[in-house]
Amino acid sequence: MRLPPYINRKTVSYALYDWGNSAFATTIMAGFFPVFFKQYWSLGSDATLSTARLGFTNAAAGLVIALLAPILGAISDRGIHKKHFLLFFTLLGAAFSCALFWVGQGDWQLAVVIYMVATIGFIGSNLFYDSLLVDVAPDPHRDFVSAFAYSAGYLGGGLLFALNVAMTLKPDFFGLSGPSQAVQISFLSVGLWWIIFSLPLQFSARGKLERQQKLSLVLIREAFQQLASTFRDIRSYRPILLFLLAYWLYIDGVYTIIKMAVDYGLSLGFRSSSLITALLITQFVGFPAALFFGWLSNRIGPIRSIRIAIAVYLGVTVYAAFMRTELEFYIMAVTIGLVQGGVQALSRATFANMIPAEKSAEFFGFYNMVGKFAAILGPALIALTGLIAHNAGLAETTATRLGISSIAIMFIAGWLLLGVAGKHFPAKRGGAE
Repeated sequence: MRLPPYINRKTVSYALYDWGNSAFATTIMAGFFPVFFKQYWSLGSDATLSTARLGFTNAAAGLVIALLAPILGAISDRGIHKKHFLLFFTLLGAAFSCALFWVGQGDWQLAVVIYMVATIGFIGSNLFYDSLLVDVAPDPHRDFVSAFAYSAGYLGGGLLFALNVAMTLKPDFFGLSGPSQAVQISFLSVGLWWIIFSLPLQFSARGKLERQQKLSLVLIREAFQQLASTFRDIRSYRPILLFLLAYWLYIDGVYTIIKMAVDYGLSLGFRSSSLITALLITQFVGFPAALFFGWLSNRIGPIRSIRIAIAVYLGVTVYAAFMRTELEFYIMAVTIGLVQGGVQALSRATFANMIPAEKSAEFFGFYNMVGKFAAILGPALIALTGLIAHNAGLAETTATRLGISSIAIMFIAGWLLLGVAGKHFPAKRGGAE
């Protein structure tokens, strides 16, 4: 059987990196860290306070990488190969993921610091990973390759997460002392999984910019000059600017839900085992759904496809604010799985098709900066809204519901602005936007 033209050594190695690093997003970021942080490292703390700590930690990590992203991208485009930066941030994120194994009960401060550095490694690696899309796939196939990689991420991250969940539910079967040790072992497994599946990309997908320069003050100065020039000229890239503004708004809600959904369920009194199982379901629903959005984009265009996903997210946010039972959380998890990979994959591919190839890392630096500034606002908004409502005398669950509902405005504004931005894009696959 002949494989499609977009399935080759480069694109498979690209997808395998997503297979590997998605374990951090599933097992740690969305899964075990929020549970362990609330029930083990913050044992005895008020639920609203622990939620605020987690929200501000995610916001702080996003702020650091948001400030660094365009600078790192500009330096990369000046001659330091993207994969060198990718390797550095991969090792940083994987090492600190493993380091969570040694954090003791009640030591939430150390857990916060280690998690923050691991998150910086994860976000930083994605900056250069995303920018490699223009090197591994030509324009006509980027929607498919991006969706293919995201679907691989859902499957790979989901398989390791399934094993980790099994370890926590049946620790005796794995020779472990209990669920706590199983979670700690899971942190180690994420780091190793991430490194192993990053190796094919390091050895195969060579970028178009092969000139190699040593990092120097001259190179850094040139990068800042290039960055300043792009800032001045960004107004001439009107479609890109409009898309980034829309992306900043809607991806805020997406990233916030990824990072805070389990914590939200815990605050409503749902069992951690049910929440983890629901998250696992999201992963395996997301695998075929991401591929479906690649197909849908070819039929109706990427902008329309993204707007469909945003509308679903808006519905999920309203639904979550009124959620009462664990069954309703499962329904929410399945619904998120249907659109999460699609909105991320098509956003990345749409942006890759718009930018100058010779400035791909720099422009993806802006892309990631926008996304991470959005990831600062969402968790911080939930934290602040919840604290204000709690201090005003509202019940803890009411304050939590108000916090999660506050991100709906991001989806509404992003959906509207993306419609405006779509009018500036040339008609491509699926007809005019």
